[in-house]
Parts: sequence; C-alpha cells; structure tokens
Amino acid sequence: MESIEEIFDLDKKSDLKGYSTFFDPRVEDWLLMSSPLPQTIILGFYVYFVTSLGPKLMENRKPFELKKFIMSGWGTGYSFRCDIVDYSQSPTALRMVRTCWLYYFSKFIELLDTIFFILRKKNSQVTFLHVFHHTIMPWTWWFGVKFAAGGLGTFHAFLNTAVHVVMYSYYGLCALGPDYQKYLWWKKYLTSLQLIQFVLITIHISQFFFMEDCKYQFPVFQYIIMSYGCIFLLLFLHFWYRAYTKGCSWGLTTSIGLMYASDYLNVQALDSELLSSILKAE
Repeated sequence: MESIEEIFDLDKKSDLKGYSTFFDPRVEDWLLMSSPLPQTIILGFYVYFVTSLGPKLMENRKPFELKKFIMSGWGTGYSFRCDIVDYSQSPTALRMVRTCWLYYFSKFIELLDTIFFILRKKNSQVTFLHVFHHTIMPWTWWFGVKFAAGGLGTFHAFLNTAVHVVMYSYYGLCALGPDYQKYLWWKKYLTSLQLIQFVLITIHISQFFFMEDCKYQFPVFQYIIMSYGCIFLLLFLHFWYRAYTKGCSWGLTTSIGLMYASDYLNVQALDSELLSSILKAE
C-alpha cells in the first residue's frame, strides 16, 4: 500500500518557498485549482466592480432589462409544458435518469420513519396517510424509473424533494428538544407548504390533458400523477381541517405526526407544564 507521502508526492511539491504543500493531486488540473492567483484576480475585480466601477458605469444609464437573460437558463434543458422523456445516451439525459433513481431510492430510506415509530411503540403515529404515502410512492416510482425516467413526471418529484428538505429540517429542530421551541413557530405553514405542493402538482399535470400535440410516451403516468395529486390534496385538506379549523385536542395534536416524522413535532401545541411532564415520561 502506498504511503501518504507517495500518494501526494510530497517531496516534489515545493512550489511555495518555506511552506509544506499538501495538495490533493486529484484536483490539480481542474479549472482554477492550479493556483490561488486566478480566483484572487476574479474576486478582486468582482469586489471592485460591485463597489466602485459598476455603480459609476450605471450612474447615468437606464437599468438593463435582464429578465429574458436570467430566465434563459431554465429553458435550455427543462420544460414546464410538454416535457417528454429523453431516451438518448446524452450526459443530460443520463443525469436525469440517475436523479430519478436517487429520488426513487430515497423513498426506501424514508420507510425508516415508520420503523422508528414501531420500535419506540408510537403506534398512534402510524396513520393511514403515513403508511399509504410511504407505500404508494416507491411502488409507483419503480414503474416511472423503469419506463419513463425523466419528462413530465420529474416536476412533482422536484417539488416533493424541495418540501422534504424544509420538512426534515423542521423535524431535526424538533428533535433537539424544548429549548428550540421558539424557532418552531412555523409548524402550521409546513402543512400549508404540503397543500401548495399538491395544488401545483395537480395544476401542472392537468395541462397535459389539453395538449393534443404533446406526444408523451406513457400517458398512463399522467393519470397516476393526477390521482396522486388529488388524493394527497384531499387527505392533507382533511388533516388541515381537523388540526387547525375544527380545533386541536390532545389526539389531534398528536396526529400531526402523520406527516412522516418525529413525535417531537407535536410538542409545540402544548403548554410548558404539560411539555415538561411529557419529556420526563419519554
């Protein structure tokens, strides 16, 4: 086995006088990585432009209309309208395939939520909505990845992933305990975010039923995604009504755990005395 000195060829890397140069050889030929000088020049000009040169150049000029330029990047590889599956071997198409597979595989990691509930004897958290969501998503996405990795089906995956980033960040803060309660005032908006997600999914997929010239390869997935959006929209509306409109009892507060995660989520609705007793019981 090679020593660390041999791997990094330390004896030969003595470019900087008086300093030991422990460079990673894997990035030596990458853009901007051969020397810190290029990035220093770029960043120096950036600071000069935004603090001095830029404002002076724009002082007596009209603002540039940059909307089309800024939005142009969104139209180079993705469409919110008719987006068919690219079955080619191009780097972009293969990257989309890998992304779809990663999304599919992540759904199996999320199954641990329910396993943790059972192991902690939190059976009340294992609701119909929770189990239905965790089961139907990976099962249907196997067919999506197998037959149509890419295209219109990626829109709801993108939204779902973005929502999950926010959601699990919230659950992470919840799991840190009552000291972080003051940072968790936005619990109600988490459910709102879920509802917005399903509304957008339903609207997005609905447009394809009116596009006669859109030759999407597997129309059956349009019906599956439409059903997915409508069903979960109704289920989460029902949850919203019970938790925030009809009124919260202890059971309703606990039921917020149906949104996939830690039972710490429901402590936010309790008063401090009851919270302390619950945490001691835990």
